[in-house]
Amino acid sequence: MGVPVPPVQTAPASYQDVDSAETQEWLESLDALVKNAGPRRARYIVQQLLQHAGETGVPVPGVVRTDYVNTIGPDREPDFPGDEALEERIANIDRWNAAVLVSRANRPGVGVGGHIASFASSATLYETGWNHFFQGPDAPGGGDQIFWQGHASPGMYARAFLEGRLSEDDLDSFRQELTGPGKGLPSYPHPRLMSDFWQFPTVSMGLGPIDSIYQARFNRYLHNRGIKDTSNQRVWAFLGDGEMDEVESIGALGVAAREGLDNLTWVVNCNLQRLDGPVRGNGKIIQELEGYFRGAGWNVVKVVWGREWDELFARDTDGVLAEAMADVADGQWQTYSVESGAYFREHFFGRSPQLAKLVEDLTDEQLKALRRGGHDPRKVFAAYKAATEHKGAPSVVIVQTVKGWGLRSFEARNATHQMKKLSKVDVKEFRDRLGLPIPDEALADLPPYYHPGEDSPEVRYLRERRAALGGSVPQRRDPGKALDLPEDKVYAELKAGSGKQPVATTMATVRLIKDMVKIKGFGERIVPIIPDEARTFGLDALFPTAKIYSPHGQRYEAVDRALLLSYKESTQGQLLNEGITEAGSMGSMIAAGTSYSTHGEPMIPMYIFYSMFGFQRTGDQIWKFGDQLGRGFLLGATAGRTTLNGEGLQHEDGHSPLIASTNPACVYYDPAWAFEVGHIVKDGLRRMYGQDAENVFYYLTIYNEPYLQPAEPEGLDVDGLLKGLYRYASAPQLHDGAPGAQILASGVAMQWALDAQKMLAEDWGVAADVWSATSWNELRREALECDGANLLNPDGEQRVPYITRTLAGTPGPVIAVSDYMRTVQDQVRPWVQHDFVSLGTDGFGLSDTRGALRRHFKVDAASIVVATLMQLARQGGVKPEAPREAVEKYQLGDIRAAGAGNTLGES
Repeated sequence: MGVPVPPVQTAPASYQDVDSAETQEWLESLDALVKNAGPRRARYIVQQLLQHAGETGVPVPGVVRTDYVNTIGPDREPDFPGDEALEERIANIDRWNAAVLVSRANRPGVGVGGHIASFASSATLYETGWNHFFQGPDAPGGGDQIFWQGHASPGMYARAFLEGRLSEDDLDSFRQELTGPGKGLPSYPHPRLMSDFWQFPTVSMGLGPIDSIYQARFNRYLHNRGIKDTSNQRVWAFLGDGEMDEVESIGALGVAAREGLDNLTWVVNCNLQRLDGPVRGNGKIIQELEGYFRGAGWNVVKVVWGREWDELFARDTDGVLAEAMADVADGQWQTYSVESGAYFREHFFGRSPQLAKLVEDLTDEQLKALRRGGHDPRKVFAAYKAATEHKGAPSVVIVQTVKGWGLRSFEARNATHQMKKLSKVDVKEFRDRLGLPIPDEALADLPPYYHPGEDSPEVRYLRERRAALGGSVPQRRDPGKALDLPEDKVYAELKAGSGKQPVATTMATVRLIKDMVKIKGFGERIVPIIPDEARTFGLDALFPTAKIYSPHGQRYEAVDRALLLSYKESTQGQLLNEGITEAGSMGSMIAAGTSYSTHGEPMIPMYIFYSMFGFQRTGDQIWKFGDQLGRGFLLGATAGRTTLNGEGLQHEDGHSPLIASTNPACVYYDPAWAFEVGHIVKDGLRRMYGQDAENVFYYLTIYNEPYLQPAEPEGLDVDGLLKGLYRYASAPQLHDGAPGAQILASGVAMQWALDAQKMLAEDWGVAADVWSATSWNELRREALECDGANLLNPDGEQRVPYITRTLAGTPGPVIAVSDYMRTVQDQVRPWVQHDFVSLGTDGFGLSDTRGALRRHFKVDAASIVVATLMQLARQGGVKPEAPREAVEKYQLGDIRAAGAGNTLGES
């Protein structure tokens, strides 16, 4: 059962045959080869010719799929540099402790789960790296960045135990981060929970692969811009074959090849199983992946079979063995893994007399012992060496293993991913298979961890190897390097306002970025990131000066080269213009925002995007950014459900603040004014890049609607602004006893609130204060902290939330409004001791004028007035008929009566 082959490549029709006789001779030679040696031999010769042609620079189509055999033959294998017997003992100890760690985590009274089979299949892949390839943080030029396969984390903990970095109590605290006897170990790689150990969170399937590509690319960016020499650092990503089904896993393969990222090595562990069953039961995942990677321009190294197969291939002069291997589906290979040697002999080698003859001198036990390539350290070493020495393209090592290898009852079972406990029979068989000196009486209850002793050859060897390679991995460091932050003068223009020129908050924010980029010693740290929308947001002004990063420079004359804002690429470019890929842009955001740790070089990513395409489209990556302790600014431009009014349903964001509120690391603001943007960015830089930096990131929603930006008021309550609420416009002075109200607004809604304030005063005699609610999320977060503290101190002095204190003593109802759905404002309702009404843009977006949309959603000034009067009428502050009169006066039920509203700005 073979894999479909790609269509035959033909010479282009435009090519003129200048020597048809010579061409005919070559064709006749091929015919003779097929006739005399058979199609197998002819196929081999043609493949060798194509490969050799490519190596000598002849531009011929590459071979997309090769035979189902190892890429590196035994005659080309390098000498193995280590003590193989000693390394095998170390690997066996790690296998044991990893399995025992999970089994003990499921002891009675705990039962927290875990995964045994993944590390069992991939132990050799990691051990070979630890002993010979993975550079630690003290290596010359810096350490490697390694994206570990998440479900194999018990193996990393087991290795750290042997190295003396974790204790038995720590291992017994796996998945018990609150109640374990030692340091709690998270289920999977998680920097926020284990910040001195893990660098990259990798269990959101598919995000590790794409982010590893952009990490390798960012390493080159740092190098080409002269910020850090990263030429000796490599990015490794250990992935599962099932994980490759995620679209993110293969979505950026072309980026890695196009940029020549030979500092990137992927290792795909093909144990042929997903969580529930075969990855490709009826196909061949290794061959499929080889086609993807070769077609994308990657260097592919396959490790399919262990050394025990070498002699069989040497005997197979007719190619029948490789042909039979290619014909067997993955689901059947899994069956061969669990059945006896006799079954393997009958059902595989019994297919033909030639195959049977190859193994006639082997016993059934020897057939059963034929290893997959990923369990042979010599084969893995050869593949890693070839991959790391390859130049000009990224490399992928595709390795075949058996899931649950070494555990008889686990091996290659469909349910092996969910198997979490070792039976007493499993434990004894596993111990015997690994050759560990653990007595039977020690296995009577919970299986024990095994440590050979601090002075044992195994421990001395592994520590010597890690010392030679630059220290232990995984390991995360934070040098705590603070930046010299900009002086206040950089914010002066935003504080001054826009005079008579309408300016959107997006324009104000971009102007601030441009000014900051110019600051010597600071500006080069800024990493502007744009998903092919620089002109929309006004960042094209940076094209001629900061330039767009490209590892190839600019090899063409730009079509707009005569223009002032011509498109300019450079190897030293500062902007990352990623093209139409929000996922790729977030990959760069993550790499840049964690550079303070991975490279000891704090960088300030400022990723600007359509707000609808941020948390909604790449929310999992944003969550990962927080998990990885990332720092930087997410700028959700063209924000709001009625502000980007022409784009309609798919582009109008009415909910990103709610998604942002779910991430505890995200500090969210919805500024109305340019001066607010300045204070927020200044405080964000202090918190993320100053002394005692915090592991948070900022999200600002900024708008495309231009309006007059006021100068910063005298005596501005900056503390309130940063906490999320301050009084921007006090109520007008009216007659004594005039009813009062409080209008809380954020972002563009501040315009409607100020208009409503005037209408309430002039038309209804109501004195309303207008408050700028710069962050509903931060107000809620602080209030929840108060509630939590009060719950633990019921008899003591109770903390009062900031919003409660701030609005205490103010008259009238509270009307809360934004260009988002009402739930955004409703977050603060429990802590407001007034009658509370929220107005928002619940429902699907629509295309129309801003005036029509705001009337449709009932968030415009007239709607605010009516909502205020309704509450005052209930309280007796205005006459009962006032709300109805207001509805009629402003024709609130008539969409057309609202007018077009502000029509300036991109829509």
